[in-house]
Amino acid sequence: MMTVRNFVDGRLVPAAGDRTLPLVDPATGETTGSSVLSGQSDVDVAMAAAARAFGVWRRTTPAERQLALLRIADAVERRAGEFADAEIAETGKIRRVVLDEEIPESVSALRFFAGAARQLDGTAAGEYLAGHTSVIRREPIGVCAQIAPWNYPLMMAVWKIAPALAAGNTVVLKPAETTPSTAVLLAEAAAEFLPDGAFNVLCGDRETGRALVAHPVTELVSLTGSTRAGIDVATVAAADLKRTHLELGGNAPLLVFDDADLAATAEGIVGAAFYNAGQDCTAGSRVLVHESVHAEFVAALAAAAAATVPGVDFGPLNSAAQFDRVRGLFERLPAHARVETGGTPHGDRGFFFAPTVVSGLRPDDEIVREEIFGPVLTVQSFADEGEAVSLANGVPYGLASSVWTKDHSRAVRVSGLLDFGCVWVNTHGPLVSEMPHGGFGHSGHGKDLSGYAFAEYTRVKHVMTAF
Repeated sequence: MMTVRNFVDGRLVPAAGDRTLPLVDPATGETTGSSVLSGQSDVDVAMAAAARAFGVWRRTTPAERQLALLRIADAVERRAGEFADAEIAETGKIRRVVLDEEIPESVSALRFFAGAARQLDGTAAGEYLAGHTSVIRREPIGVCAQIAPWNYPLMMAVWKIAPALAAGNTVVLKPAETTPSTAVLLAEAAAEFLPDGAFNVLCGDRETGRALVAHPVTELVSLTGSTRAGIDVATVAAADLKRTHLELGGNAPLLVFDDADLAATAEGIVGAAFYNAGQDCTAGSRVLVHESVHAEFVAALAAAAAATVPGVDFGPLNSAAQFDRVRGLFERLPAHARVETGGTPHGDRGFFFAPTVVSGLRPDDEIVREEIFGPVLTVQSFADEGEAVSLANGVPYGLASSVWTKDHSRAVRVSGLLDFGCVWVNTHGPLVSEMPHGGFGHSGHGKDLSGYAFAEYTRVKHVMTAF
């Protein structure tokens, strides 16, 4: 079986020790290989390489950085089949979804940030004190430690490295321990166009990530992961006053009003909830529906969910641990909950879970308050607009939400009251490179995508010159 190695200072390298982590195909549950488990000495080597490369990369022009990112994007596009094979082997995803949606979105983000490299915003130079001229400089921060999740291994790696490199920083990226291959493949593809050490990948576990965060060379830490992981990273980073960029969990409400097209809304919500087996921080998970159409809409949701086929429409849960976590929520369901469809594992191999709709729930139920990260929809009813907003905002997460109504005034009014970083109207889930993605509260801080993400990877300097 193959062992995935680190990519440091422009080449594939083994870890210093002989410890490895197993790699499992979640579609079968079978072990297919392993990855190296990096320790402190491996972190030290990678950080030293990134620090050396920063001295070179920071002095490149925006046009040079743009060209490098465009060439990396072309390489990923050219090798799409290879990236898809690596992604599917560790996630069990549906091949057409990876090839038609996730890889093109990754390429698009690389090309967007290539352009952003040449659009540095800042206050115009001027005389704000007599006899002096002030200039604002935007500069790269330094070496960035980045920790990517397992739900979108390639796309999330791109969302992290693209703005960091575009701004002139260098990177040490740790992919999730269950899905390291596409990050290493990305670093290999990028190496032809970057200085050695500009983009490094270290495979490892939670302790590897902590060592990256705590390392004295690290200037900024970017994590996409759970709220628990975000608190851990923020705590370690605070000891050295490192900047943090945290895209954390979500528990998105979908507010369905009585004037919505119920059939179309049910289809749209099911698609948003079960995409990637619900393993998405923006996944629609909490349906809040007006009491006058509650019964009709639950029936429509259950029918649409029952028509969705695991292994055809979405893949498995990522690991045995995630599978057990979702299954445990149903073992602890309160007596007042009603499973309208699903609620059980699907098939006799791998980590597939049936598409599920649960009704009869209350706001303080565990399955309502906690991020599920599985193909599960919960349903609650509301009496009026005020109660809908209160229920929606009644969890600590604040990443994504949606409003389903034909009333434009209501859509505008309610979207302003929802405490979420993104509000969709009559849809749920689409993202584009030009618009920001990031949340509030326990969903973290900082933005991915857009010019806002590019700004996260810069520092602002004032230079004043006396005449």
